[in-house]
Amino acid sequence: MQTPYLLVLYYSRHGATAQLARHIARGAEAAGIEARLRTVPPVSADCEATAASIPDAGAPYCTLDDLRHCSGLALGSPTRFGNMAAPLKYFLDNTSEIWLSGALIDKPAGVFTSSASLHGGQETTLMSMMIPLLHHGMVIAGIPYSETSLNKTQSGGTPYGASHVSGGQGQNKIATDEINLCKAQGKRLGELALKLVRRTA
Repeated sequence: MQTPYLLVLYYSRHGATAQLARHIARGAEAAGIEARLRTVPPVSADCEATAASIPDAGAPYCTLDDLRHCSGLALGSPTRFGNMAAPLKYFLDNTSEIWLSGALIDKPAGVFTSSASLHGGQETTLMSMMIPLLHHGMVIAGIPYSETSLNKTQSGGTPYGASHVSGGQGQNKIATDEINLCKAQGKRLGELALKLVRRTA
């Protein structure tokens, strides 16, 4: 039997979403599950352009098998006009074979995002990322209001998923409440994934 893991899959252009991903991974590991950080390559504006199979820095690129065999998923993207970024959407658009097999049905999933401004479309971006996961049959888990940082935050953080307000030039450090919510989301997803793995073992 394969060791269970939470796949933390994200796209990050300037690094803010990648930072959130690492905090979510730490939360998952606190729940006792492996966190597997993966990213996706950028989409090229040039026809037929191809990226190297291994990124220069950061997490490796996600494969379909990384997604297929995960025990749970945390999906992250910066906001793009209130929607997920094209590279992440492109990756998800190519997961039809996983959808056909039903490999993700009943697995827990959550979403996270970052934006330059406070009202930069965080919640619609989070909702947009949930849609393909619902089509895959995943069980969406947000952040409950029992997490005190959800009531205190003056920047990012929503019940739909963790978030960060980076500022117009990316100058804002991730706030303590934002970090706490990332870790709480990762821990919750990790705990849910392990419960489901044990139940079906």
